Amino acid sequence: MTTYRLAVIPGDGIGREVIPEGLKVLHAAGRRFDFTIAPTEFPWGCGYYLEHGTMMPRDGLGTLRAFDAIYLGAVGDPRVPDHVSLWGLLLAIRKAFDLYANVRPVRLLEGVATPLAGRRPEEVDILFVRENTEGEYAGVGGRVGRGPDEVALQTAVFTRRATERILRYAFDLARRRRRRLAHITKSNALQYTAVLWDEVAAEVARDYPDVDVLKLHVDAGAYHMVMHPEWFDVMVGSNLYADILTDLGAALQGSLGLAASANLDPGRIAPSMFEPVHGSAPDIAGTGRANPLAAIWSASLLLEHLGETAAAAAVFTALCEVVRVGEVRTPDLGGRSFTAEVGDAVAEAVRR
Repeated sequence: MTTYRLAVIPGDGIGREVIPEGLKVLHAAGRRFDFTIAPTEFPWGCGYYLEHGTMMPRDGLGTLRAFDAIYLGAVGDPRVPDHVSLWGLLLAIRKAFDLYANVRPVRLLEGVATPLAGRRPEEVDILFVRENTEGEYAGVGGRVGRGPDEVALQTAVFTRRATERILRYAFDLARRRRRRLAHITKSNALQYTAVLWDEVAAEVARDYPDVDVLKLHVDAGAYHMVMHPEWFDVMVGSNLYADILTDLGAALQGSLGLAASANLDPGRIAPSMFEPVHGSAPDIAGTGRANPLAAIWSASLLLEHLGETAAAAAVFTALCEVVRVGEVRTPDLGGRSFTAEVGDAVAEAVRR
């Protein structure tokens, strides 16, 4: 029997409530498909920062490197500035392990209401690929002076190597899906970085003549995601653009509580990281009403990455069944169920 070592960082707020439900489902899948999940929990996050002055220990990255995958809940606390919490844990892991492919499914599930009137599940099925290590989140810049003449600079960094590898990753996914790819740019205004992106996209596209390519400026992309979601199959964009558009995608899905993600090292040199992207939600933390489905969906992506494809499919099928039946659902989806009740329902569906 295969054993997978899983580094678990529940983090802050509702992360500590939804990750146990994801683990519950992972263990159920393991029992059915004959593998073992061996989790090791780390108490890192904003709570750790308030006690120790750092989001994780100095040797935290070295500790994580020994695991097969990382399962992260949420990062954020009103008492800790957002840039401190983000750069101290999540971005630190992404960059140190070169998790350059951020993959987020935007899919309307049967039984979930979307704000797009009259849209059916088959019309909202997009796989977002986000460049995850550079671009607008490269961390290059600074602040000069104080007072009314203060200057703040934030420089986006685009390398040809990183741009090409994320585009090729997205084209490969499109080839395995419906052979349509939209790449998101802003080359009318950003005449250096975005033009490089466009040029590399055009070069890579020549190697994929079987994939239909649509080039969209980010503002037009947001418009057409609302007006014509059925146009899209795989969408690829730089760090900031895809970050924003995927939250729009979560709205089309019907709830941030359904927003799953994978931070991948496709070369499998370092452990990849899987996380729901709804944030720590301090306004509902502790109520037991957080939606664990994004964490469970992320667990399905985790299993797929580990090569447990049948288990990954079973987890996603179970999730879809619970949503479709609708007897157990949290308030964000119009129900009254508690977090643990949803986790129990999905785990039971996996066992069946």
